Amino acid sequence: MDPVAPKVTKSEQEWRAQLTPEEYAVLREAATEPPWRGEYVDTRTVGVYECRGCGAELFRSETKFESHCGWPSFYDPASTDAVILREDRSLGMVRTEVLCATCHGHLGHVFEGEGYPTPTDQRYCINSIAVRLVPAE
Repeated sequence: MDPVAPKVTKSEQEWRAQLTPEEYAVLREAATEPPWRGEYVDTRTVGVYECRGCGAELFRSETKFESHCGWPSFYDPASTDAVILREDRSLGMVRTEVLCATCHGHLGHVFEGEGYPTPTDQRYCINSIAVRLVPAE
């Protein structure tokens, strides 16, 4: 099922002018940053994680946990309408892709299972380069 239309729409040229090539590759082309290299993998700063493409609030630091997967992990989005989930059959497997609900930027994937030590049994595995941490004041 296709998600609803994005609330923020820009041409490819506008996205390329706004984002670095690495940000564009992840947010607009669904690339993945290398594991253990993202700036927020080990961050414990209190604050809000916003979409680097449009500034929408996506995750809060209180839902971030150490999953040892190489990317920042969260167990719940900031609100039920902050993200869109979409089936992803790339790489020869079925996964659930996580998109920003506002601009449809690719954020990462969500995995479910009882093996995650979270209240939701979910791990939102998010590319650091797709988000920006705004520290609490």
